[in-house]
Amino acid sequence: MKLPWHEFMNTTDELHSFVIGFFEVLCPWPAHCHCEPKLRAKGVASSEAISKEYHYYAFGRGMAVMAWILIAKIVQEVFW
Repeated sequence: MKLPWHEFMNTTDELHSFVIGFFEVLCPWPAHCHCEPKLRAKGVASSEAISKEYHYYAFGRGMAVMAWILIAKIVQEVFW
């Protein structure tokens, strides 16, 4: 199976959803967008781009968790 890598995050809506998801987790203040799959199915979402590209939003949130783990590991190595 050949994966179409040239189509990964190639539109602004996809990139926008990823960035919002990433920085909602990475930044230390409460999330602005509360996009849940149940609400998306009903057509209720705080952003049309996130509503269409929820999987990129979720991927961005996951990558931010990985970034926090990396940051914690770096802090641990530097200070302990």
